[in-house]
Amino acid sequence: MLLVIFFLICFFASIIGAICGIGGGVIIKPVLDAFGIMDVATISFLSGCTVLSMSTYSVIKSKLSGNSHIEYKTGLPLALGAALGGLLGKWMFSFVSSLSPDKNKVGAVQAACLMLVTVGTLVYTLYKERIKTYHVTNLIACVFIGIFLGILSSFLGIGGGPINLVVLFFFFSMTTKVAAENSLYIIFFSQIASFLSSIVTKSVPNFEITTLIFMVIGGIAGGIAGRSLNKKIQEKTVDKLFIGLMIIIIFVNIYNIYQFIR
Repeated sequence: MLLVIFFLICFFASIIGAICGIGGGVIIKPVLDAFGIMDVATISFLSGCTVLSMSTYSVIKSKLSGNSHIEYKTGLPLALGAALGGLLGKWMFSFVSSLSPDKNKVGAVQAACLMLVTVGTLVYTLYKERIKTYHVTNLIACVFIGIFLGILSSFLGIGGGPINLVVLFFFFSMTTKVAAENSLYIIFFSQIASFLSSIVTKSVPNFEITTLIFMVIGGIAGGIAGRSLNKKIQEKTVDKLFIGLMIIIIFVNIYNIYQFIR
């Protein structure tokens, strides 16, 4: 029964993640934290693997379809920067974890950071029509922006989440659907770097392999369904779904902070 719950969480999170371009980890991580079944390090790793599987499918499918909206001139340096940021974020998580034997404190830090990021994203999304955007093309600037996104992605264990979209809206003036596709491209690079880092440094937490299998299958299935739905719905609908999701995530993280510190 528990495996079915894991599958359903990853499936529905990845549907929304593929539609909005947030990867699904921003839902999977806090929801699994709320269940309190595993420690934060294990959840971060499993969430990252699930997001990696979904983003891998989305990127490959987009490339093969010949209808890709990935802007490689900016997308590639962003993605490479995100890969480096993914390594730095992994190191930051290990460092914060080493500061206290109480893993609940680490979970509280992650939940608080994610809540702040989500609140900022929600505020920006609500007022984005009034905010001036830019068209950054400088290679070095793109790399540094990617590093920042990769650090957040890996440290929070969310894949990339809503902050990717805000950055793509603000710095690159992308539309919602184009930003969603480019976001998944960035997430793919940051998560594969984080995953390989865990393998090389032998910091993979202990877990039941069947749990990972069910989560990955759910992530890929959700990615397939979400990609199909993304083609059928209007950008305004995507925006509304994104805003509603941000509100839910904020309240889930408030609950998680309370659970971790009490």
